[in-house]
Amino acid sequence: MVLDTDTANEIDDQFAVVHALLSQDRLQLEAIYATLFMRQGNSPAEGVTESEAEIYRLLERLNVDPGNRVMRGADRFLSDDHPSVKNAASDDLIQRAMEPRDGPLFVAAIGALTNVASALNDAPQIARRIVIVWLGGQPQHRDDAREFNLYQDPIAARAVFDSGAPLIHIPCYGAASHLLTSTAELDAYIRPQGPIGEYLCDIFRDHNEQYPGRSKEIWDLSAIGYLIAEAWVQTRSTVRPMLTNDMTWAVPPDDAPHAPFTEAHYVRRDPIFNDLFTKLAEFHAGTRSAGFAT
Repeated sequence: MVLDTDTANEIDDQFAVVHALLSQDRLQLEAIYATLFMRQGNSPAEGVTESEAEIYRLLERLNVDPGNRVMRGADRFLSDDHPSVKNAASDDLIQRAMEPRDGPLFVAAIGALTNVASALNDAPQIARRIVIVWLGGQPQHRDDAREFNLYQDPIAARAVFDSGAPLIHIPCYGAASHLLTSTAELDAYIRPQGPIGEYLCDIFRDHNEQYPGRSKEIWDLSAIGYLIAEAWVQTRSTVRPMLTNDMTWAVPPDDAPHAPFTEAHYVRRDPIFNDLFTKLAEFHAGTRSAGFAT
């Protein structure tokens, strides 16, 4: 697998990156791609720079040598005039997808789909060699598909949905929204686990005002949880929808090409958090090593 992440956008990507790096028993993480975002007045180029820097901060706290496995993604969103943006992450995805391997390359995407769409538009043949697991958008039964990862680059989302690449879609509300945790829970199970535990707890605590009963979603753990154990994310195969210009889902025409599409409808938060907490404790105790697949 490879992981495509807007790591500095919020505080949930950091948990997902750590979970993937600590899950070598189940995942062969080959590369991490920094993804752009635009929030609070920054530009997309600044967003991808911040994401890349945040990846290195996490690796440092895990004592992981990044080697050449961290790739910078696109510095601007797609447009009708520019359906792809040249960048190292998309080039690396194309190269890895075309390498001989047993089975497909899984692409866990937990941000805007700009890098993935650029790769698919530049090399459509990789659609037959990858499986995309995307956390973003809303379920088909809602009136509006709008969500941060989707509306940041709707052209990229539309390109990925229209690409024909097998897609596991994990919507936010009703699925990933079950991944709630609290400062009290993280202080009990993560803070004691060394520099990375302290960092994850601090960014969680500082992200929102704290008060009794306060909880927050760690949305992006859903994509990693699915890849570790599919039973943790309940899904159903259904017709792949089309994304309209007003960011709603529509039924495709009868002559539209059919491609494998799976939508998550429930995420089991307890086993996912239990797995993360256990692996962090084992890592801190020195019984495991974190890092990239060799």
